[in-house]
Amino acid sequence: MSQTFLPSEWLEQLCDPYAVLGISVSADDRQIFKRYHTLAKLLHPDRYAKTCNPDQELATAIFSHLINPAYEQLKHRHKRLIAIAMLRSDARVLQQQALSVQSAIAQEIMEMSAPQAQLFYEEAIACYAEAQYKSLHKFSQVTQQISILNLVYLQLHKPDLFVQQQAVRIIPDVKVKPVELTLNEKTNVKPVLINYAQRHYRRAIEYVRLENWALAVQELREAIKLEPNNSNYYALLGLVHLKQKFIGMARVYIRQALKLNPEDSLALKYALGLKIQPGENTNPKSMGKAVSIAALLSRFNEGKRSQVKC
Repeated sequence: MSQTFLPSEWLEQLCDPYAVLGISVSADDRQIFKRYHTLAKLLHPDRYAKTCNPDQELATAIFSHLINPAYEQLKHRHKRLIAIAMLRSDARVLQQQALSVQSAIAQEIMEMSAPQAQLFYEEAIACYAEAQYKSLHKFSQVTQQISILNLVYLQLHKPDLFVQQQAVRIIPDVKVKPVELTLNEKTNVKPVLINYAQRHYRRAIEYVRLENWALAVQELREAIKLEPNNSNYYALLGLVHLKQKFIGMARVYIRQALKLNPEDSLALKYALGLKIQPGENTNPKSMGKAVSIAALLSRFNEGKRSQVKC
């Protein structure tokens, strides 16, 4: 099968082999091989033949003309150095603003300190990688987002990418204050308020788009802790549980969103389908417990799906 089977813009993504494989630019030999092995199983022709999937030919083309060449670039140390050097060059050429408008997650990284960015960047890559090849026809869009993240990360943070590091949990157990003040001592500039609740909310929206319900719930839980009276957080949490078919939990959150804001558009959109009448009461004392249950349900649901064989 020739490379012309794939659109030219897909083949152009080989300029970032890390994005094609769905791994971070700090991935080591073991991580690169593990991801390649995972994709080899995921896109193997036999897997599609057993399910009579019409995407068998597309999967073979993607593996042959994108994944294999990307792996060939990254499995050797000196070729990885060349790939990183080229990506660093691209990162320097592109303006920071041009990158930030393309991805909310990329914008988050640009506002963080180096340690925070490292953790968040790795988590974002893992999240995108999980969704990257679920739909072969949409994988190019996800790969492009990974490439943007790589460029932003390389532009702002320059760690030693080839020092062996121990694996760490991506989401850190770090408590942050909801508001920070940044003062300019030379001028009378007003303090800049950083709304961390909104940061969690924006991340949750990204995870919802990727259908990563567990991470969406975690982000919304943090947002609710910081701003417990914001209807947007409860409405989105209700939608997340509705998507997972946790109807009872969805009803709790949609009802609470409408109690806080009877005109919340997202809550109103799903209220009728959940048989929620205007003005229904929700016991505020039960919300903290409900949010905790939400996280457990989401993790349980993720665990069940991971046990299902393809």
